[in-house]
Amino acid sequence: MAPRANFNLETLRDAIPNIFDQVQSSTATHKKNCVTLFKLHGAAAAIVDTTQQGKKQAELKLTGEKEFTDTVMDMINRVLVVKKGVPSADRITKFVGSYAKFLNDKGIPSVANSEDETVISRFITRLLKHLMKGFTAKNKNVRFRVVSLTAEIVSYLGELDEDLYKTLRSGLLDRLQDKESLVRTHAVVTLCKLAMSDDPEDLDEDEQPILVCLLDSLCCDPAPEARRASLIHIPLVPQILPALLTRTRDVDPVTRKLVYTSLLPRLDHPKQLTITQREFIVCHGLGDREEAVRVAAAKVLKGWLDLYEGDIVEFLSIFDALNGEVAVDAVKSIFVSAPEVLDDIEFDDAFWTNLKPETAMLARVFVEHCFSKKDEARLESSLPVVTALAFHVQSKYNSLLELLQEADEAGVLETEDDEESEARDEQIANIEFVIGELLKLAVHLDFGDEIGRRKMFTITREMIAHAALPDSLIKPCLGVLEVLSANERDLIRLVVEVVNELRDTEDADPEGNDNQTAEGSQAESPTRRQKAHTKDLDNMTPAERIQADVVNLRCLNLCIGVLEKVNGSFDENSTLEGILADLVIPSVKRKELVLREKGLVCLGLCCLIARNMALNSFQLFLSQIKSAPEGLKIQVLRVVFDVLMTYEKDFLGRPDEIGDRVIGFLMQVLETEESHAVQALLCLGLSKLMLFGLVTDNRVLTGLVLAYVSPVTADNHQLRQCLAYFLPAYCYSSSTNQKRMQSVFTTAFDLVNQVYESLEDDQSMVTPLHFGQLFVDWTNPENLAHLPGGSDQDSDVHVALAVDILQGLYESDCPRKSRSTPYIFAGY
Repeated sequence: MAPRANFNLETLRDAIPNIFDQVQSSTATHKKNCVTLFKLHGAAAAIVDTTQQGKKQAELKLTGEKEFTDTVMDMINRVLVVKKGVPSADRITKFVGSYAKFLNDKGIPSVANSEDETVISRFITRLLKHLMKGFTAKNKNVRFRVVSLTAEIVSYLGELDEDLYKTLRSGLLDRLQDKESLVRTHAVVTLCKLAMSDDPEDLDEDEQPILVCLLDSLCCDPAPEARRASLIHIPLVPQILPALLTRTRDVDPVTRKLVYTSLLPRLDHPKQLTITQREFIVCHGLGDREEAVRVAAAKVLKGWLDLYEGDIVEFLSIFDALNGEVAVDAVKSIFVSAPEVLDDIEFDDAFWTNLKPETAMLARVFVEHCFSKKDEARLESSLPVVTALAFHVQSKYNSLLELLQEADEAGVLETEDDEESEARDEQIANIEFVIGELLKLAVHLDFGDEIGRRKMFTITREMIAHAALPDSLIKPCLGVLEVLSANERDLIRLVVEVVNELRDTEDADPEGNDNQTAEGSQAESPTRRQKAHTKDLDNMTPAERIQADVVNLRCLNLCIGVLEKVNGSFDENSTLEGILADLVIPSVKRKELVLREKGLVCLGLCCLIARNMALNSFQLFLSQIKSAPEGLKIQVLRVVFDVLMTYEKDFLGRPDEIGDRVIGFLMQVLETEESHAVQALLCLGLSKLMLFGLVTDNRVLTGLVLAYVSPVTADNHQLRQCLAYFLPAYCYSSSTNQKRMQSVFTTAFDLVNQVYESLEDDQSMVTPLHFGQLFVDWTNPENLAHLPGGSDQDSDVHVALAVDILQGLYESDCPRKSRSTPYIFAGY
């Protein structure tokens, strides 16, 4: 670019301020003013002076460049003290970035002798050095402006001097710890642009890569805007994807939404993610509490479907259809967001003949969707008749039995390698899944066709009577039989008959009473089947004992499946008495954990429909809790809480304090339990009892409050989430509950304060100040929900809390009262 004739540097002092005056008024003039400033820059750069000292070689003095840069920096200095939100200052910041981009695109010929430096590099370098002086300024506005200006121009940097790069890198990393969230946010944006230029080999031992620091900001920065900046601008490399996807569980709904609107669209294809990651995205997106996040997740799924040109079966291949309901949720979302897909699905003979897991699941979800929308016309035109579906189930089940038999024979002979075994296991799993989906679909069919009805009944009845039936198919079979049975009592008789057949050592005719039972006639009473039909366990060989245990386990699973469907009482279904005496009670007494666990679950389900049995067996369940392993303890605790909820008057409303002893025992278990799952279940059960008003003990409320803030439960996210919902819901539901919460404040605060003082810089526990603020919020009468028939607000609750606080301040020098009540804080 040729220098302007007779260019006077004095004109810069008027021309450059005039440009900056224009750009602060409107962004529409930025392009024009970039051109004008560029011309001034080129003309000024052409003006140099030559210096000669003695015999030394003459040196160029870049007079014009220096004057231009000084004038521009003077203009920039005027906006550094301006706070965020002033439009004129924000436009100047954008203009500086626009000019840096313009320089990067155009370039100015260098008049210096150095081959490494150019007019642009010298300008940018000097501007950066000037801005970096403000990184540590006391004025927060200056720090914000210099970091935001750096963020604007850093994208257009060429190769920087190594020392300058290290200084810039170090200064920006320090700003990640700035107390102002806006400064941290712009530091994140700038570092994201430098992240890929970071060379780990050039770092010192105590230095971390920029990506690691950005991930720390992404996950731990308290300001949501800083986390969002990391999420949006961080380079998308495979090794950091897992950390990025954790933001689907961010506390800020806007951040969660940005995962679906900003992060995931940057991926070219969903197969850049693992199956686990895809399911993680779908599960948390479609299950989010915010409508905006769910809509954004649905749009992502619609975009993935478009990549497969609307082929829903191919779309399903990116999920694991065999495990979980994530693929089901994805298909339901597609049916809502892209209803035209329903018109493209064809259920012809080839479809039903060549079923695979994806197509079987698609058919089941299609039927459920049409039923929910009451689209009977589409169902009639798509589904096969009951008889045809029954034959498809029969064909698949025969194939499954053949594969299972081949697997048994190969296992005995040991004639196959691992690859053949894995292939067969995968084939078995696929067929098993297809059968389950067909059975789930069958419950929605019209069984008015008597031939199809009898055929489906015979098949499902034979399936549950077969010892090789996989456990996963028990409940789907029982679901079909429930629809086909005349009533609940008929279904129970049928299952009891099957259980007796399985446990009978003599040959049983599986076709003997099928049709009679289906019609509701009287089946053979199980009490007439004598225990003499089976050998005593002590007289069995080890192989016979193993086979007997397998059969008993199958029978217990059948009993659990049918008992979960029972709505009547135990007395109305006398056929259950024989099963209880011959199968359930002996299983409870077994040492084998699997049998004992299933037996206790069966007994618990029986107790829910038999009051006297519950009263007599409750102590048995309690005795299993302390010494049982985690899995068994969880099952027993579920039974205990179900029984307490069902018969609350018999346990929690009695005057003999039995309820207090039971609750005290459960609180003691909570205090000593180490398993996170058991702790969470205990808190969940106790929370339900308190929320329904069945337990009003202040000790329980205090224990739950302390469990919520205890450092012991810091890593137990399930427990924390449960109590985070329960405590506000409990307090806001009634004024009485708020008074009860106020009454436990002094005790709870005293214990929290003692524990907090004994800890050293433990970030997993809230401060006593924050704990007190929680109580102020929980007991605020204005937060009380206005429920129908609810009590009016009691404005004295906060007054009573204030009195408690004043009394605590006056008594702070008195000896603390001893705490005999066990809490989860024990040991601190």
